[in-house]
Amino acid sequence: MPLIDVSIAEGRSPEQLRALVSALHRAAEETVGALPQNTTVIIREVPATHWSRGDRTIAEARDQP
Repeated sequence: MPLIDVSIAEGRSPEQLRALVSALHRAAEETVGALPQNTTVIIREVPATHWSRGDRTIAEARDQP
């Protein structure tokens, strides 16, 4: 029973998030033989102001490339 827990910066459309869920389910089926009904996917959307890399938040990086 795979549990796939993904953190991603906010800003994706519902369609993009749905496509991500489907792709993760397919990956679990294809790589470890997981049954779709036994696979759980959690997507955690993090505000861009709460995620940093290289001492800049994603929001800052978007504003100042």
